[in-house]
Amino acid sequence: MGLKTFNLPDPGEGLTEAEIVTWMVKPGDAVKVNDVVVEIETSKSLVELPIPWEGTVGELLVAEGQEVPVGAPIITIEVAGVDDEPAPAQAPDPAPEEPEPAPAQADSPSTPDGWAGAADDAGAGDTDGSGSSGSSGRTPNLVGYGAIGGSTTRRARKNRAPGVAASADGAGSGPVSGPARPLAKPPVRKYAKDQGVDLAEVTGSGEGGIIDRADVDAHLASGGTDSTRTSVAREERITVKGVRKMTAAAMTGSAFGAPHVTEFVTIDMTASMELLDRLKADREFRDVKVTPLLLVAKALLLACRRNPGVNATWEEAGDQASIVLKNYVNLGIAAATPRGLIVPNVKDADAMSLRELADALTVLVETARAGRTQPADMSGGTITITNVGVFGVDTGTPIINPGESAILAFGAVRRMPWVVGSGAQERIEPRWVTQLALSFDHRLIDGDLGSRFLSDIAAILQDPARALLWA
Repeated sequence: MGLKTFNLPDPGEGLTEAEIVTWMVKPGDAVKVNDVVVEIETSKSLVELPIPWEGTVGELLVAEGQEVPVGAPIITIEVAGVDDEPAPAQAPDPAPEEPEPAPAQADSPSTPDGWAGAADDAGAGDTDGSGSSGSSGRTPNLVGYGAIGGSTTRRARKNRAPGVAASADGAGSGPVSGPARPLAKPPVRKYAKDQGVDLAEVTGSGEGGIIDRADVDAHLASGGTDSTRTSVAREERITVKGVRKMTAAAMTGSAFGAPHVTEFVTIDMTASMELLDRLKADREFRDVKVTPLLLVAKALLLACRRNPGVNATWEEAGDQASIVLKNYVNLGIAAATPRGLIVPNVKDADAMSLRELADALTVLVETARAGRTQPADMSGGTITITNVGVFGVDTGTPIINPGESAILAFGAVRRMPWVVGSGAQERIEPRWVTQLALSFDHRLIDGDLGSRFLSDIAAILQDPARALLWA
């Protein structure tokens, strides 16, 4: 029996560090090849790491909540038939940080439980903006750690190491003594924090003692409270890292690196909403979520075909500038997740039928909501839709996703008075109305092209039959 050390691998996209979010095992647990042992957060997503050996867990060398560089040792495994490796160096302690006015929970998200925000549908038929919940069930295989003789499996969270404690500031390394952190997903931790509940005092009803919102509510109903509820500090400092840090840098670079122009249009979507009702009753679409976002996405793809100059990128190399036209559309959908805003994209969306596009959007939303979107799914986008209507917002001035040249904001779909008919037949009727806002890079998209593109999207949504002419 020999001791092997598992170092933090590069999860892709040239990332240099990651945060240990959740250990799926504890010392003494038996593991098989490709068992998932830890969940990490990179600057782009949550990633599950499988172990490449079969054996017994020795030590967990990094505490939950700590950031470690790629290549740092994080766990040891006792493997039969091998010689001991040299003792691993402990991951370096992070630099001391300025004391915070009050403690913060390690995994506090910014959004409610089960909320995928901008990736859901807007307006009619879904006034609360909620969508179907769930997970895509996809488990990533990293290069060098693919399936060997079987499928990758995820170990139950009940195997959480009692000797590894998470800290809000990520301090500490190596085996850590003390009680185990209560088992709960980040949205539940956020909910409990907002309610002033200490999860250590809550009994979890899920498998292995996992705590859900109902458990927190039951604790409150029984009169349970947290003493910190009455002594909350006036200010709280939250370290910006991971997805939020990357998003902040990317949006700042885009806002000041590309000259933005935004145009708006208000349209009558009644015909599109009637089409949605027919699609929902159609046998081919009964088992898939059909939303206004689906029709907006299809309209945008058709408009890209008529106006290919929008689906392009501005590139500079020294004094030489180039416009790179894309003969494919990787359609990005901005999604608000518990760990921040991400923009996964549907690859080659322009080649899909309406049903195929509906399936792809469903998978994209569920994967984003579950926090399982991988770096590869967020790279290579060519144009993006942000669905601000799910928040009840009419419109906005979206910032272009870096590496692209245009982004469409889709507002709430509302019943509003609208003038219909003409001449003696002119009258006011209640109609389904929405607003679209298109931001574009004025270096390669001038006002004429941007206006024609936005007008084409509006024309299809006002009269879906036009899609037959332009398909």
